[in-house]
Amino acid sequence: MSIIVVGTVGYDTIETQGGKAIEALGGSASYFALAARFFSPVSLVTAVGTDFRKADEELFLERSIDLRALRKSPGETFRWHGRYHEDMNLRDTLSLKLNVFADFRPELLADQCSADYLFLANISPELQAEVLGQVKSPKIVAADTMDHWIANERAALIKLLPRIDVLTLNDQEARMLSGESNLVRAGRGLLKMGPSAVLVKRGEYGVLKFGADSLFAVPAYPLEEVVDPTGAGDTFAGGLMGYLARSGRLTEATLRTGIVYGSVMASYAVERFSVERLAALTWDEIDNRYRSFIELTDSHHSRWNFQ
Repeated sequence: MSIIVVGTVGYDTIETQGGKAIEALGGSASYFALAARFFSPVSLVTAVGTDFRKADEELFLERSIDLRALRKSPGETFRWHGRYHEDMNLRDTLSLKLNVFADFRPELLADQCSADYLFLANISPELQAEVLGQVKSPKIVAADTMDHWIANERAALIKLLPRIDVLTLNDQEARMLSGESNLVRAGRGLLKMGPSAVLVKRGEYGVLKFGADSLFAVPAYPLEEVVDPTGAGDTFAGGLMGYLARSGRLTEATLRTGIVYGSVMASYAVERFSVERLAALTWDEIDNRYRSFIELTDSHHSRWNFQ
């Protein structure tokens, strides 16, 4: 049942048209863990500096997130500073400092090496492979990647893909990695590289799921206002993997339901800056929005009468 997530925990400075957050808790593993914990126990594997705030450590612990493999090293915690355009699908990275994470070599604890579920968050493919090599016989391995690794560590990433069950990436990254401009051809091309399923995240346009014999599309949950899109993809992955771990198997049906839960979790994450909304979220809220989402996409259910 337990999920291992390996990724960054850090501090983000985020600028949007509507405001700014300074030194707010962030990082791929933070968003993932705070979403996945609603469905399954989560173990966080990461490195932070001596400046990592006690309050942030307690935020994880109070939500039963396992921090035994969180390594504190002398130095500063990972930092990211980003500014979003008016179109929130676009952003500029103003500063990125790996700090103590630059020298991080993940070492799983003995019990973590027997984990059934592993999420390799957005870190170098070399580190992702190193972690995967420590897990004996995982049931489901999912991995995320980004344009930086596709451009700079392509060979290592391509070598990793046949060992992955579920690959998540955005539409721009899917085109970049596959070399195809058409998104459907891109998804099909990525499947040929090895993963069992490819999930292409399209921001406000939802998610496209490619499988050997299937194509599945889910819209994003419609929101009147998006405050901060940071971490939406990692939150999506947390909901998805959490559900898969809870169900105990990877089938077309569990994957589709997991994608809907992932989309629900992401829709909450973007309502506030940083992890603020995820930290305050309740299961009842998730369940209610999941039901609303199902109603939204059910062609047989309508409140409108067009007579």
